[in-house]
Amino acid sequence: MSVAAERFRAPVAEARATTNRVARTFSLACRLLPRAIREDVYLLYLVFRSLDDLVDEARPEAAERVAAVDAWARGEGVPDTREVAILEDLALRHPLPRAALADFCEGMRWDLERRSFATEEQLDAYCYRVAGTVGIVMAAVLGTTDDERARPAAAALGMAMQRTNILRDLDEDGAAGRSYLASEVVDRFGAPVPGGREALLRDQIAKADARYEQGLAGVRYLREGAVAVRAASWMYREILRQIERDGYGARPGRAAVRRRRRAWVAARGALRPAPRGAE
Repeated sequence: MSVAAERFRAPVAEARATTNRVARTFSLACRLLPRAIREDVYLLYLVFRSLDDLVDEARPEAAERVAAVDAWARGEGVPDTREVAILEDLALRHPLPRAALADFCEGMRWDLERRSFATEEQLDAYCYRVAGTVGIVMAAVLGTTDDERARPAAAALGMAMQRTNILRDLDEDGAAGRSYLASEVVDRFGAPVPGGREALLRDQIAKADARYEQGLAGVRYLREGAVAVRAASWMYREILRQIERDGYGARPGRAAVRRRRRAWVAARGALRPAPRGAE
């Protein structure tokens, strides 16, 4: 058993159970990771997921737990929270990019503030903070052969997935009184109401697809886990194709890719050569 699994056996089990329950794409992709690194990826996921859940649920301790990780990332004295303990352990084995972790914490604060976005540039800044940073830190754990090319690609994949989340959850977020779309996009295409959002979705899907292409072009710079990352990216990207198949939001609700198709897409993506376009 790895050092990570020995010291954090309960958190690893919790992360595995959580991903199996609420993050099916990530769970399936993790099974494709080399055993030697799988527990560390689960632990890192637990850090991000725990903070994200605390913020989403507006828990009283959310700001304090985010601040602890932020302080750790900046090299300041911090309380011994579970997230900090896990990061300390992971940092013994991997060159964790602390600036990216600090940026992630800034994104969590934006969520706590329920910040809205006027422009696509502002939305991209948000997507980078809450998801692009996750890609960068994950790439550091997997290892890279060329940081200068791998990091921007990893960030692009995370941002593509976050944009996918936004499009998938339009109705759910709207019911909660929340919109992550840039107001300039809504002004141009109209409110994203069922049956009246095809033009908006076509525009936003194209932007997400461009990020996927950029990200997938850099997967070959990963030392470990390239197959898993390609599979996860293709599975997540398939949500965009499902939105298209569903008539671009003609009916309310979340686009859902069937399990059998998701597995087929994962296998296809894992075996497909990485594009050699923009990096």
